[in-house]
Amino acid sequence: MGKKATREAYGEALAELGKRNSKVVVLDADLSKSTKTATFQKDFPERFINVGIAEADLMGTAAGFATAGMIPFASTFAMFAAGRAFEQIRNTIAYPKLNVKICPTHAGISVGEDGGSHQSIEDLTLMRAIPGMVVLCPADAEETKQMIFAAAEYDGPVYVRLGRLPTPDLFDSNYKFEIGKASTLREGTDVTIVATGMLVAEAVEASDKLKEEGINVRVLNFGSIKPIDEEALKLASKETKFILTAEEHSVIGGLGGAVAEYVSENCPTKVVRLGVYDRFGESGKGDELLVKFGLKSVDIIKKIKENL
Repeated sequence: MGKKATREAYGEALAELGKRNSKVVVLDADLSKSTKTATFQKDFPERFINVGIAEADLMGTAAGFATAGMIPFASTFAMFAAGRAFEQIRNTIAYPKLNVKICPTHAGISVGEDGGSHQSIEDLTLMRAIPGMVVLCPADAEETKQMIFAAAEYDGPVYVRLGRLPTPDLFDSNYKFEIGKASTLREGTDVTIVATGMLVAEAVEASDKLKEEGINVRVLNFGSIKPIDEEALKLASKETKFILTAEEHSVIGGLGGAVAEYVSENCPTKVVRLGVYDRFGESGKGDELLVKFGLKSVDIIKKIKENL
């Protein structure tokens, strides 16, 4: 099984998209080597703009391109996009429903050594709360590429959360991503894991290990967090004992919050949330932080056994 960071796949997808669609422009806040938008810059320098370390201007300029009929992709780190430029995203992009694609990288604690100040664990919460904002989070490289193509075709604001660390390949070219739809990676009737981002691979590993113990765990990949796949949640609530959500994000307001909100009102069943529990990240190697914060397959297995 190969591995590739979703930010790497993002850079490759942008370059391919640039060849397909002359309306695509890319903007960055002086981080193009890290966000991998430099790949697009190399191929299409006339359609790339570095606004400098000015994230509010990044979003405002992207909005301007959208009003001129272009399809802007704006990138920086997640902490600076969702955090520092929140007001511009809300009022300048989402309020007038402009066709801007916000694609930040370095989300979550797996950013690593940059520490808690740069580890955005609140971005899904912030973006979900904005009316009309589509919120996506890919599990691997292939889903990232398809997600970027889908975002370009969608008319309206989209937020795509991307990561720094390499993640295992889960999908091939036969996979078809669709906004608002989940994908089933493992079937099961005992428990359903609803996962997103890099926790999807951990969920698959947990399911495979639990199967050896006679526990059948369904694994659903929710690359689309808003809109959410309501039908998949209804079936999970009806057909399994409880739902466990797994995400590299705060359990407050992210995927876990979205699932709990829908299930409690429409198909009540127990929802257990696994993620970052009301604390900031800290400096350290990304892989080691995932272990320390309890975001590995062993932690998913422990949670499931505790609640069965």
